[in-house]
Amino acid sequence: MIPPKHVAIIMDGNGRWGIKNKNSRNLGHKAGLKTVETIIRSSVKNNIKFLTLYAFSTENWKRPKLEIKFLMNLLETFLIEKINNLVNQGISLKVIGDLKKFPKKIQDQLINAQNKTKKNTKLKLILALNYGSKNELVHAFKILKKKRISVNEFNISNNLFTKNIPDPDFLIRTGNTHRLSNFLLWQLAYTELFFEKKLWPDFNNNDYNRILRNFRKIQRNFGRIK
Repeated sequence: MIPPKHVAIIMDGNGRWGIKNKNSRNLGHKAGLKTVETIIRSSVKNNIKFLTLYAFSTENWKRPKLEIKFLMNLLETFLIEKINNLVNQGISLKVIGDLKKFPKKIQDQLINAQNKTKKNTKLKLILALNYGSKNELVHAFKILKKKRISVNEFNISNNLFTKNIPDPDFLIRTGNTHRLSNFLLWQLAYTELFFEKKLWPDFNNNDYNRILRNFRKIQRNFGRIK
């Protein structure tokens, strides 16, 4: 079995964990950041080359303003405090999504972080921020129309935010919810799906390694008969 190159994760359950354990959705988001660091380290250890995390969707703007503000501050803190860790671990950062709605300061920090880490090759950490797959597809079709490029699978893929990134081998969604929530709908066509009952802050290295082992047992035929 060829080891996975690309893992995608919908990090669901931070808010519910926060209410249950800290009586605060925001503290759940903060706890979830520790799990992010754990999974990044484990991905490097397991020689995974691409890790995509669904961090903030186009629909998340509907949340309370105070929660959104907390999430923006959490993202800013991560970029300030953890960027050198990414550099030292050989990790490059890439952002997919429409960043125009983010504060200018955060936009600049994201650009700086991507530039600072772009030569790293151990792991490409992809953050989906203000990302929605339907929006991504509309964006790609507008480019094809503007440039008068033929509509086919290759040209669509080549104009998505994930250009030059292999499709995910498997997806993990925590939080006991069984849906994709507008995440990488095109790219997940042949992806193996793992839905976990645990809320994201409770998801740990053992859980991740268990899924990796289970994935390696799967015979992936992609429509062929073997």
